[in-house]
Amino acid sequence: MTPQLAGHLLVDCLLAQGVTHAFGVPGESYLAVLDGLHARRDQIQFITCRQEGGAAFMAEAHGKLTGRPGICMVTRGPGATNASIGVHTAFQDSTPMVLLVGDVASDCRDREAFQEVDYSSFFGPSTKGFAKRVERIDDADRIPEYVARAFATAMNGRPGPVVLVLPEDMLTRLTAAQPLPRVEATQSWSDPDSLAALRDMLLAAKQPLVIAGGGGWTPQSAQALQRFAENWKLPVGNAFRFQDTFDNHHPLYAGDVGIGLNPKLAARVKASDLIIAIGPRMGEMTTGNYTLLEAPKPKQKLVHIHASAEELNRVYQADLAINATMNAAARSLEALSAPVNVPWEAWTASANEDYLANLVPQALPGDIDMPAIVGLLQKHLPPDAVLTNGAGNFASWVHRFFKHHGLVKGHKTQLAPTVGAMGYGVPAGIAAAITTGRVAFTIAGDGDFLMNGQELATAVQHGAKSIIVLLNNGMYGTIRMHQEREYPQHESGSRLNNPDFAALARAYGYAGVRITRTEEFEAELLAALDRPEGTLIEVTLDPEVISTRGTLSAITQNALSKSL
Repeated sequence: MTPQLAGHLLVDCLLAQGVTHAFGVPGESYLAVLDGLHARRDQIQFITCRQEGGAAFMAEAHGKLTGRPGICMVTRGPGATNASIGVHTAFQDSTPMVLLVGDVASDCRDREAFQEVDYSSFFGPSTKGFAKRVERIDDADRIPEYVARAFATAMNGRPGPVVLVLPEDMLTRLTAAQPLPRVEATQSWSDPDSLAALRDMLLAAKQPLVIAGGGGWTPQSAQALQRFAENWKLPVGNAFRFQDTFDNHHPLYAGDVGIGLNPKLAARVKASDLIIAIGPRMGEMTTGNYTLLEAPKPKQKLVHIHASAEELNRVYQADLAINATMNAAARSLEALSAPVNVPWEAWTASANEDYLANLVPQALPGDIDMPAIVGLLQKHLPPDAVLTNGAGNFASWVHRFFKHHGLVKGHKTQLAPTVGAMGYGVPAGIAAAITTGRVAFTIAGDGDFLMNGQELATAVQHGAKSIIVLLNNGMYGTIRMHQEREYPQHESGSRLNNPDFAALARAYGYAGVRITRTEEFEAELLAALDRPEGTLIEVTLDPEVISTRGTLSAITQNALSKSL
């Protein structure tokens, strides 16, 4: 074979793994890779982003949507550290991702060269770090080995991010090495004894509850999960920000177990005598700060099914721990024979009734009725639309009131950071539009939008259309809510002096409009769906409307009354 630049070989290795898009910010440290992308531009698209954090979020969103590693390319030092937020998100969200970092040349290493960083220390692998694996490729001939291992590591077990460091001089060497074949994720099956034990625990239960979520789900595994729940007539809740794992329209659905949890569902989790957690790592948000299920040993019997053996019994000591990937686990569960009648049918029915009752909103002040606006989203967005958000109280409107059809109908429909990263929604929506071609809808807050709003320029450059509803209440609302709860009437640092968001969107090439009343929204949403370019709809929201369940003043007064 004719030798080629190592940077070109790297691109060929990505193509061999089925990569169609790479998200990044260009840097002089990996010019040979950029040249390889130019040579293969008809096979792989490089999405030029405006900031590495936005690029990493796009790659993470791509990984969530496809089940294969999203690719992010950045330069050394500042580029890599900017991208770290996306790596951290991929880790806590269990999303396959590969971050490629152009680095200082080998002869400059360990001298604190220009923008040099020790990536093994910075991204240090483990549950206390950012990445599953961090490796440096010093030998161009071994690029195929490292890339194949990165994909295998990112997808196998608990999915997550891998960092590959690419010295600048290595990328310019000639090599005759060839790409290795496409890597597929391995399947880990439940052992028969564990399945028999699970069946015995179900037969002994009176009030069981399934909590589903985490990474690694496919439409096929979601369909198998639904058949398992139907066979056993089990109520199913979705873990925090994995609300598309189980169909929200199904009569067995109990609601989402996360922030802003339905109080009746919280009580149900505590009252359950058997929790079957399929996929989630049972983090702080899903467990109500480790109170719904007490750590390390819950009062409820716990069956924990997870793709990573290292995750099992790490935080919670389960009564039954099963190491299985989601496709294998769900297919095993659907084959578990169920009795004709179970004693918990009324329990299951009431769980769904509680969920439906939670869709009825409380009366809140102001000219904007957010539950009504979410209702219009439900009415007009296609069932396969991708909904994205960053972090903030604004997200609770769609979390509580929007009903996902989700994976069981063939499509992932929610991109939301369980790590709670602000600024995720805008780039994730753009990545969804680029990756799927489906309608991409983003809900953002004023503070949240300004963390990555610059990526609207990326969307326009690459012909991507997203629809953004931006709730502007002039503050970091979540922080202000907590301030009033803990230090009432002591606002500090949470007030925002905002730009004209509609004008800013227009400057980027999006349509930009502002509404102040609920009745103005439907026409603007329909226009946004119809026009070819993206749209930002700024919604002026009364600062009093701080959450889906109450007002800022009520929180303040409650805090003041406790201090008397």
